[in-house]
Amino acid sequence: MALAGYGGQYKPLTPTALESIYDGGLRLLEEVGIQVNNQRAIAIFSEAGANVDWQGRVVRIPRRLVEGAINSAPSSVTLCGRQAGHDLTLEKNRVHLGTGGTAVNVLDLEGKRRPSSLDDVRRLGRLVDAMENVHFYMLPVYPHDLAAEDVDVNRFYAGLSSTTKHITGGVYSVKGVRETIRAAEILSGGAETLRKKPIISFVVLAITPLKIDDLYGEMLLEIASNRIPVIVPTEPQCGSTAPMTLAGNLVLYCAETLAQVTLVQLCSPGSPVICGYVGTVTDPRTMGYLAGAAEMGLLNAAAAQLAQFWGLPFYGTAGMSDAKIPDAQCGYESALTTLLVAMAGANYLHDSAGLLDFALTMSYEKVVIDNEVNGMVTRVLSGINADAEHLALDVIREVGPGGNFLAQVHTVKHLRKELYMPRLSDRRSYEEWIESGSKDTRTRANEKARAILGEPAKRVVPENIEEELARALPNLRLPRHE
Repeated sequence: MALAGYGGQYKPLTPTALESIYDGGLRLLEEVGIQVNNQRAIAIFSEAGANVDWQGRVVRIPRRLVEGAINSAPSSVTLCGRQAGHDLTLEKNRVHLGTGGTAVNVLDLEGKRRPSSLDDVRRLGRLVDAMENVHFYMLPVYPHDLAAEDVDVNRFYAGLSSTTKHITGGVYSVKGVRETIRAAEILSGGAETLRKKPIISFVVLAITPLKIDDLYGEMLLEIASNRIPVIVPTEPQCGSTAPMTLAGNLVLYCAETLAQVTLVQLCSPGSPVICGYVGTVTDPRTMGYLAGAAEMGLLNAAAAQLAQFWGLPFYGTAGMSDAKIPDAQCGYESALTTLLVAMAGANYLHDSAGLLDFALTMSYEKVVIDNEVNGMVTRVLSGINADAEHLALDVIREVGPGGNFLAQVHTVKHLRKELYMPRLSDRRSYEEWIESGSKDTRTRANEKARAILGEPAKRVVPENIEEELARALPNLRLPRHE
């Protein structure tokens, strides 16, 4: 089973702050309410006892309904891959790292920023498949070369046919949700198997502040009715769609994600649902969105802590940068937020591979660089073992004052277990680095990505299954196999 490790070492909220934010979120839902623009969702809330203003489409949700939903929702959700070792169990403080989306551009290996395509979804999937520290593939880019009505199923299938890791994605239509579930059922060997071992999951956002959109509400109910795992994030931004204060931002997160958890549980009790947060701060000079701010890491760490308080799985955000290329800014912004949020124990930490340029652009090179960052973060999460073997008193006694440990069996035994062995970083001498071409990190990442993608693409889906998919879904674009 893929796992970065266990977080929980970093807790930015005190117990009192945790209670206050949670209570504030429940009071908002009870006193102010949430605007629900989907008639089916309003009816479900009304039948359950919520106070509905039908004219204003505002639903005030009693505390008891929210707390009932928290109790009804599974505290553990397993998202499956299609190969041994790729399953992910989201619970407590377990941490998994992966890509995020949905960017509209790619920074390709020729250094060109251009609109993304379906082929980019496939190629990035192949790249992620080779990255040992990227545990899932959240569909990272929008395929501009497809008609809107064909995007959902083709985007998901481009992921499913390029990697055996778990696939998550946003969706744009109810038709797309149904087609994607149908494709996953065929790939899984049937509807029941897919429910037992979900190889896909969906993301459906609430709109901040305090709004559930008509289409998004309908898609959420469709997914919940099918009992496919659904992530219900919210995206409050301090100073624009949320109060300027971080605590005020978190109160909105609490209200909005729990309103969606409640709707899912009222629609389909026990259905797998994952709290989510993609909130951040705005740039006070432009009021624009920021993806690489330290405060984004702080907020997401706190949001993870709140989800653990509720006993629900959590989808967090970290690892992005506002830099335009994989440069030094890109490195420090990405590493800082990934480390903070992983140490808080976010279960499904998306965006931690590839995204830069305010989340508008997906970089092939950054996927390779972030794989290295994620490896180092994974090492940090494993902590320091201080049992008798690791205290090493016997070997220290044996070596004694003035000796060295180089030739000790203990050193050989623990060399590769105690240290993260980098795959991309340069740790050679200055002279060796010059002799090998003076390549910087971006250049080495570019070469590694080219080497992976230069290999023939593996067939991930058997031919007979693709034939069945083609018959069931005529609008599906299958990859070409050489």
